[in-house]
Amino acid sequence: MRYWRGTLEYHRTQSLMLVKKLLGHKDIRNTELYVVLEAREYAFSDDNFHTAIATNVKEVCKLIEAGFEYVTGEYADGGKVFRKRK
Repeated sequence: MRYWRGTLEYHRTQSLMLVKKLLGHKDIRNTELYVVLEAREYAFSDDNFHTAIATNVKEVCKLIEAGFEYVTGEYADGGKVFRKRK
């Protein structure tokens, strides 16, 4: 279950640091596994979006100004997902 969540979050956000924080890893090398798993699992996917997570109003404003659009609501950590076409 942990691998699934880590892989899904990495695919959704493309942020290794966010996954590291989410899973509570102390060493980034432990988190790098999810990059490999994501590449294998989603190799067929043609993702035409950049994604980002905003955790406060200041970050939301910066993302909107950069052309990102709101995708989905709050997660347990308070983050909101945004995307922008590549």
